[in-house]
Amino acid sequence: MKKILLLSDTHSYVDDSILKYVKQADEVWHAGDIGNIEVTDSIKKHKPLRGVYGNIDDAKVRTEFPLNNRFKCEEVDVWITHIGGYPPKYNSKVREKLISDPPDLFVTGHSHILKVMPDKKLNLLHMNPGAVGKHGFHKIRTMLRFKIDGKEIKELEVIEFEKR
Repeated sequence: MKKILLLSDTHSYVDDSILKYVKQADEVWHAGDIGNIEVTDSIKKHKPLRGVYGNIDDAKVRTEFPLNNRFKCEEVDVWITHIGGYPPKYNSKVREKLISDPPDLFVTGHSHILKVMPDKKLNLLHMNPGAVGKHGFHKIRTMLRFKIDGKEIKELEVIEFEKR
């Protein structure tokens, strides 16, 4: 079983309140718009990190993280990308691959809107953790945490921080 902390859109911001949750996880996943490499470096001091770059990320971040990250966690096929849309309004750049080879869990960022929803047609779960950084139009900073146990995704929690 793995405890996952999922965050996105840090936009160069990380603080002790975020790192408190990082320390409680087994792995941290970042769905892009990291902002600067110091954010991910601070997370990696505590836990393993998987991530992707987002549309605001510079060459340094893009050198370290891919546009798409597809991997297995336990028995769950995971695909993380920053701009992927949501069921059924997927981004045109991922739609064909999603339809032909859907993952079990499709993770995106970009919108700053926390959203967890199933796609019954593709038999996948979509997650967007919202934005945990202080830059953007969102009012509440959010992250998600959950457990993966074999093929099961369970104990999903929304973590909310003070208004930015």
